[in-house]
Amino acid sequence: MSHKVVAVVAATAMLAAATAASAQTRGVSKTEIVLGMHTDLSGVAATYGVSSSNAVKMRFEEINAAGGINGRKIRVIVEDQAYQVPKAVQACNKLINRDKVFAFVAPLGTPMNNACFKDQIAAGVPNLFPLSAARSMYEPFERLKFYGAASYVDQIRAAVQYFVKQKGKKAICVMYQDTDFGKEILEGAEIQAKKLGIKLVEAAGHKPTDQDFTAPITKLRQAGCDLILMGTIVRDSIVPYTTARKMGWTDVTFVGSAAVYDLVVGAAQGMEGFYGMGLTEMPYADSTVASVRGFVEKYKKKYNIDPNIGAVYGYVAADLTATGLKNAGANLTLDTFVKGMEAIKGYHDIFNGPEVNFGPKIRQGANSSFLAEVKGGRWTRVTQPLGF
Repeated sequence: MSHKVVAVVAATAMLAAATAASAQTRGVSKTEIVLGMHTDLSGVAATYGVSSSNAVKMRFEEINAAGGINGRKIRVIVEDQAYQVPKAVQACNKLINRDKVFAFVAPLGTPMNNACFKDQIAAGVPNLFPLSAARSMYEPFERLKFYGAASYVDQIRAAVQYFVKQKGKKAICVMYQDTDFGKEILEGAEIQAKKLGIKLVEAAGHKPTDQDFTAPITKLRQAGCDLILMGTIVRDSIVPYTTARKMGWTDVTFVGSAAVYDLVVGAAQGMEGFYGMGLTEMPYADSTVASVRGFVEKYKKKYNIDPNIGAVYGYVAADLTATGLKNAGANLTLDTFVKGMEAIKGYHDIFNGPEVNFGPKIRQGANSSFLAEVKGGRWTRVTQPLGF
């Protein structure tokens, strides 16, 4: 048999193997990879859900226009869960059982992801780069969970470390939503305070629906706090901060997690001097980072609206997913994909985010965050990545 014939036979065998593998791998055919995304398109977090799903689709469309990945195009099925757990469970069931997707990419919300994990993992559907920084996104270890950035706990620990060691803060307090998210902030503050040998002076919880924050702000002021860690998101960050300033309480520092690092918070009236922990550059059209300016221009041209930070997270999630798919090779199965994800080393996104690295036992790709401050109605980065 000639070398030419041997080569043809070998190539045919490889193609047959790849085709056979794809035939028994959910969401994978010879020409296509089907991914799913459950997110909020109509509820309280719709600004994040719409923008992140737009960016996910935009990145995959760019990849498809360039030929796809190892000969396959990517198709994304987006389901609206309105930021409600029952609807998220319904959306997940549809994506898993009817659409038979290969993986979830950038699913939104801590309780929504947590509610879907059991059935999702049992079906062999990876959870990739959720829009939640809760530790349950990667702990306890599960080979099908991949998360790329610092958790809420990591972020707040870094904030405490910085303000205590660099700014001399001594009276540490926490104001937080009485939710799983808020309790992550409280726990992060407690862990780092203990490590530094100091105690939390006071903590004040509130419901996400609360409108008046005069009582908790008064409570924290009377406790003599000089640093308040905020387990809040958008409205419950803006109102307490502006309330404190209107009360004349100006000698206290407020800092939140990446959940407050939002264009709306930065642009709100009276937020000057408010701090948040950032993971990437904010997508401003006049950013000093050329790749960020390019992204904003492309996104706005495509969707006729400016991107927010949710769009950044969605784009990075899609790009990291594509990197893992590429690493998996033409013979795409669940096992080859997991190995392809674990092979990601030294990854850098276009938004100046932290370097991302995975491995056989590593499911959190990075854990650093930086401090940003509201100056002149926009977020300004004020530190390099911080540790704890």
